[in-house]
Amino acid sequence: MIGRLRGVLVAKHPPWLVLDVGGVGYELEAPMSTIFDLPEIGREVALFTHHAVKEDSVALYGFLRESERLLFRALQKVSGIGAKTALAVLSGVTVDEFPRLVQAGDVAALTRIPGVGKKTAERIIVELRDRVDGIAAPAPGGGAPRDAATEAVVALQQLGYKPTEAARLVKQAAAPGDAAEAIIRKALKATLR
Repeated sequence: MIGRLRGVLVAKHPPWLVLDVGGVGYELEAPMSTIFDLPEIGREVALFTHHAVKEDSVALYGFLRESERLLFRALQKVSGIGAKTALAVLSGVTVDEFPRLVQAGDVAALTRIPGVGKKTAERIIVELRDRVDGIAAPAPGGGAPRDAATEAVVALQQLGYKPTEAARLVKQAAAPGDAAEAIIRKALKATLR
């Protein structure tokens, strides 16, 4: 899996971009939220990536912020939503605004996003309402977690724990000075008891 790339931005043709990493040009598809915030051509940039392998295709998606990648992945877990719709949602609403829309059940706002109809908006609301709080946890520094505990919570969520459960496990496991890896190990051990 390719999780992150750092290289020189050589082309921007929304929604596509090309990143030169050590002489290899990676073509990535990105939401408009990422495209708008990219530096000019010829500058170095680091992107979080989602590498998708299917029977008939291989695709690479790029995101400036980890919170965007988390939302992209969460959206694809909703039945009937693929990468194209997930990118449309990220292009049409901010990661910070998305949880508010879902919690409020704002079907009208979601259907204003191109490619999202009423039934799709309703499915997003129903299927993500309980998980949306942990998705938009942007931190300063381009999405890098603020501290070891925050990093551990994000990692547990990526392992499938609900945001409240992940936060509870980390709170119980964390000790002052622990690295994220130690907190995660202790939290996972606690679930096996």
